[in-house]
Amino acid sequence: MRAAPTILHLDMDAFFAAAEQASKPSLRGKPVVVGGLGPRGVVATASYEARRFGVHSAMPMGQARRLAPNAAYLVPRFAFYRSISDQVMELLRRLSPLVEPLSLDEAFVDLEAGGVADDSASARAVGERLRVDILATTGLTGSVGLAGSKMIAKIASEEAKPDGLVLIDPGTERELLGPRSVRILPGVGPATGEHLRRAGMTTVSDLVEAGEDELVRLLGRAHGASLYRMAQGYDDRPVVAERDAKSVSVEDTFDADIHDRVRIRTEVERLAERCVGRLRASGHSGRTIVLKVRRYDFSTLTRSETLRGPTDDPAVVREAAGRLLEAVDTTGGVRLLGVGVSGLADYTQEDLFAQAEASERPAEEVAPVEAREAAPSIPSTATESAERGWAPGRDVRHAVHGAGWVQGSGVGRVTVRFEEPWSGPGRVRTFSVDDPDLEPSEPLPLVRGDAAA
Repeated sequence: MRAAPTILHLDMDAFFAAAEQASKPSLRGKPVVVGGLGPRGVVATASYEARRFGVHSAMPMGQARRLAPNAAYLVPRFAFYRSISDQVMELLRRLSPLVEPLSLDEAFVDLEAGGVADDSASARAVGERLRVDILATTGLTGSVGLAGSKMIAKIASEEAKPDGLVLIDPGTERELLGPRSVRILPGVGPATGEHLRRAGMTTVSDLVEAGEDELVRLLGRAHGASLYRMAQGYDDRPVVAERDAKSVSVEDTFDADIHDRVRIRTEVERLAERCVGRLRASGHSGRTIVLKVRRYDFSTLTRSETLRGPTDDPAVVREAAGRLLEAVDTTGGVRLLGVGVSGLADYTQEDLFAQAEASERPAEEVAPVEAREAAPSIPSTATESAERGWAPGRDVRHAVHGAGWVQGSGVGRVTVRFEEPWSGPGRVRTFSVDDPDLEPSEPLPLVRGDAAA
């Protein structure tokens, strides 16, 4: 723990959705949902306007559509998001050599190591200047938390959302944490939270009152002791400079051993979806799928399968993990399951993802509501449209009308709204999918000065 709030946590606000709104003037102030548009797709990010309807990340896309039927539903543009992330991370590296990215839109920074802050006043000044620089460079907003530890800085940035800054002075951690839910602490997920609830512990102060011995008894020595320290506000984890990721994985430990084979398969598929979510957030794809199974007797089995090429397709990872499960004997029960992807490549196969998702639904179902009003709403699988990448949100350029983005496609047609990040809402036009004047294009920068540079 530090005596000054010199650990900064930055979290960009609704990053994917905000980037789409910034690049598409007609969507500003409107609900926007980014994610997989197929029947098994999940929400990657929802704008704050969409969140008012109850839409949130990791929600099945079908449920999101029922909650917010008039929102704009767009496929992710990961290369675009990564380019913005690179600009943000460069601003952070100007502050300190110790920058620890957690994803494309989130990072810790050790301000003390950079010599730019040594007390509350200087840390606040650095945080405020960073927010101004991010807005000027990318056109987007980020929320900043400042504290004496990583755990508290992350909590502070969550409280600062959206587009704010919260500084928590060292020495006030226990007062801050006491009334909060146990779920606010790192390492307390749904399963551990429910285990603690059944033991009568729902707030952080309940954990402190229970004592370390009781938490160790409930959760094991390593987890119990760590959780007790964090409940008291202690977190001495250092900010670790960026390292090349070698793998991405997720795992869950179950309070009671799972015996039902169907339930085990369902849990593996769920973990595969979460793993792909992290994979995409890091801007990677991977070739090797890994399944981890810890059985009732604490024996741990690991199985892997290497694909022909890297993927970030949730269906591919889910199916590979399912195949690996078939080769594992789960008789007697399973206490832990994990799914991972290794052999990472520094890109995502977003075109493959877009094509697969776009071909799974009729075109008028995937189009934003504005496109449905502008184009004929005749059912079509739009196979030829998917082949050329006419998925909602994709960038295009027309020889006459200039830059625009796809609102929807089907029946051999593609509907495009022509606008630029620095223009007002643009006009909508519909073309044949094989119009020689219409081509996919690269995204425009969000800040016009970059375009001229």
